[in-house]
Amino acid sequence: MNQQRGFLLLAVALSGLLGLYILLPFLEYVLAAVLLAYVLRPLYVRLVPRIGARFSAVVSIVFGFAAIVLPFVYVLFSLVRDLNAIAMGENGLAIGEVEATIAASTGRSVDLERWIRLGAETGLDTGLGGVTELFGAMLKASFGVAIVIFLLYYLLKDGTCFVGWLKETTPLPPDVTDRLYGRIDATTWAVIVGHVFVAFVQGLAGGIGLLIAGVPNPVFWTAVMILLALLPLIGAFLVWAPAGLYLLLVGAPYSGLFLLGYGLLIVSMIDNYLRPIVIDSRARLNPGVVLVGVFGGIYAIGFVGLFVGPIALGVLGATLTTFKNDYHRL
Repeated sequence: MNQQRGFLLLAVALSGLLGLYILLPFLEYVLAAVLLAYVLRPLYVRLVPRIGARFSAVVSIVFGFAAIVLPFVYVLFSLVRDLNAIAMGENGLAIGEVEATIAASTGRSVDLERWIRLGAETGLDTGLGGVTELFGAMLKASFGVAIVIFLLYYLLKDGTCFVGWLKETTPLPPDVTDRLYGRIDATTWAVIVGHVFVAFVQGLAGGIGLLIAGVPNPVFWTAVMILLALLPLIGAFLVWAPAGLYLLLVGAPYSGLFLLGYGLLIVSMIDNYLRPIVIDSRARLNPGVVLVGVFGGIYAIGFVGLFVGPIALGVLGATLTTFKNDYHRL
């Protein structure tokens, strides 16, 4: 029996390593499909009684990709349009007033208009100059998207059976397995929904501040803040802080001070207080752990790591908690 058991364990280890090696080039897309299936599962379950399993999976996939892709397309289109306008000298900013304020404060003249136009032209040239590389990246990404769609369809249809198989395969007593998977489920849901919900609320709150302060194009900058707010602690700050300083430099001190104070007291507090309430209360993850998981995940596997990193650390915590509660005396 010991030899048979050892052989099976060796076979599992070798096949697992081989499977990981095969999946490694597409690991980001596989994990993206798993996360999307997890998020879209409630919508799929609601649609199944009305339109059937297959069509429900298709509708859920279309809805999910529209919700994810459209904001990125809007921001990218607006960014290219604004860079082109800046390169043509139509930035819509009161650069002359900023230069006059800097000259009055430091005694030195600064040609911001030239630097801004040069930066916009460099950005456009870099983007257009890398068309070949961009085309290659798009081909690779399209292959990855095809993998995500294929996996997502079957994960939505057969996800329940797959989770049931995992539970049956897990070599733990049923009650311990249920508690472990319950902790993993709470952690995963809190991290995914918490990230997106907090980013949306924080970006929307920042956009309201921009609108009240009179910052140009607040809708675009609100979308940018929502995307940046997916990064804890530093995201939305990269928009509202420069905007407040700009208002101070162009001779709008009340608007600038309002925006800076609003950003510190309202927008930042959303990240400092709402994120722990939404994520930590369910996932039981320290904000420092979430931050390390976010940046470590992004560094390791790209954008998907924004969610996978904290989830991986949360799963580790859930596993250790299960071991402590159920097997610490062994």
